[in-house]
Amino acid sequence: MSPLDIPRLVIAAPGSGSGKTTVATGVMAALAARGLRVSPHKVGPDYIDPTYHALATGRPGRNLDMVLCGAGRIAPLFAHGAAGAHVAVIEGVMGLFDGVATPRPGEEPDHGSTAAVARLLDAPVLLVVDGSGLGRSVAALVAGFARFDPRVRLAGVILNRVGSPRHRRILTEALADVGVAVFGALPRDDTVHTPSRHLGLVPAAERSAAARAAVDRLGVLAAAAVDLDGLLRLAATAPPLATDPWDPTAADPTAAAGHTGAPAPARARAPGRGRPVRVAVAGGPAFTFGYAEHAELLTAAGADVLTVDPLRDETLPPGTDALVVGGGFPEEHAAALGANTRLRAAVAALAARGAPVIGECAGLLYLGRSLDGTRMCGVLDTDAVMGPRLTLGYRRAVAATDSALAAAGTVVHAHEFHRTRLTVPRAALGDPPAWRIDPPPGTDRDDGQVEGFVRGGVHASYLHLHWAGVPGLAARLVAAAHTARPSGAGQQTPGANGEREVASR
Repeated sequence: MSPLDIPRLVIAAPGSGSGKTTVATGVMAALAARGLRVSPHKVGPDYIDPTYHALATGRPGRNLDMVLCGAGRIAPLFAHGAAGAHVAVIEGVMGLFDGVATPRPGEEPDHGSTAAVARLLDAPVLLVVDGSGLGRSVAALVAGFARFDPRVRLAGVILNRVGSPRHRRILTEALADVGVAVFGALPRDDTVHTPSRHLGLVPAAERSAAARAAVDRLGVLAAAAVDLDGLLRLAATAPPLATDPWDPTAADPTAAAGHTGAPAPARARAPGRGRPVRVAVAGGPAFTFGYAEHAELLTAAGADVLTVDPLRDETLPPGTDALVVGGGFPEEHAAALGANTRLRAAVAALAARGAPVIGECAGLLYLGRSLDGTRMCGVLDTDAVMGPRLTLGYRRAVAATDSALAAAGTVVHAHEFHRTRLTVPRAALGDPPAWRIDPPPGTDRDDGQVEGFVRGGVHASYLHLHWAGVPGLAARLVAAAHTARPSGAGQQTPGANGEREVASR
């Protein structure tokens, strides 16, 4: 293990709504506009903010979630994502010290928080403070954060929503009195608007040109209002990290970090001869939730990873052996998804022949019979409707049965985040569940709650997983896809033009 020297900083806030995403995305865009290779990261499980980070930097937005992946994987995952970058910018989650609601035995009170990730990465922290409605009280607020945990190096502040030059002077002078540096002050700017809906910001993929324009505007604002040179000097003070980058092809060296996924071979490639297994992954505006590491793990396991857009593509990619439909907002696109009858039929046929079909949250809804009254794929006998209540939180679960995704007994840490509810006919209740949910820590509840469905090669659940935190999932999926492939589908024969063609089924 050799020290890894990556300049880095964390952009945090006292609480949600302070403007972390605005400032972090703007800083990323401004640094990238200087010609720097900027590595974007997001603390926690959120899928949406990284879509804006990716627009700002031209690199995949990557998550650092110590609950889903284990504390021991945070530095390796960071190093993997930041490879080749000049600087890394890490956007926090919620308030600086806000972590899981109830830590488990042995976990710190702020487990999973921005502060905990900053400690793991030994990175300086900038606090984004919403200046609207604040005067000299800003000094008391920031001084409290600076002194709360001496292991966290709060190096300064970026002020947001500052009303006037006089307002900025009042805030800056107050912070100077407590020895806190101000690295910038963004004025109120109503021309930059990132719309929200029931689960947070609208993903960048759904806004396209508007999202690009918003990110560009944020970059211009940050370049004018933030001391970028000072930020780069601050990032360079982060010491070298004693870690090797995470490697999707290698055996997992951190299984002892609280995640005991089922064992898997270090480089479990698809068995047999012939073409590689082809795994289609749903994308497009309806299915925007996904972690970059999933495709990397599938590729490392020997698969060709292809994309299918259920809003536009009428067929699965040729030779599809498995399908992964992740999270997103299918309820916003239900009519268009339902109208694509040819693809719905193709998905149902793939599942009917026993191929692995993995549905995660939005994917679960798409695989069901209907969504808000609109017909979906009908792979599962479930009907989903939007509800008034948000279901949100981390879950610890155990695989209740063997499936194409996980062996029975596999322990996972997951995240649940949705406003839909399912109606399941009594006949469908006989399907084995996907997961058995552990009761929340600190409660006496032990009701054996189960969740999700396993039917043939189908595994569908509301739970979001980060596969880097559960070694072996991708390899197991690829192996199951190879086993379920029809006889002859993996063989190749010479074409009339001398090229290799995939034999038809």
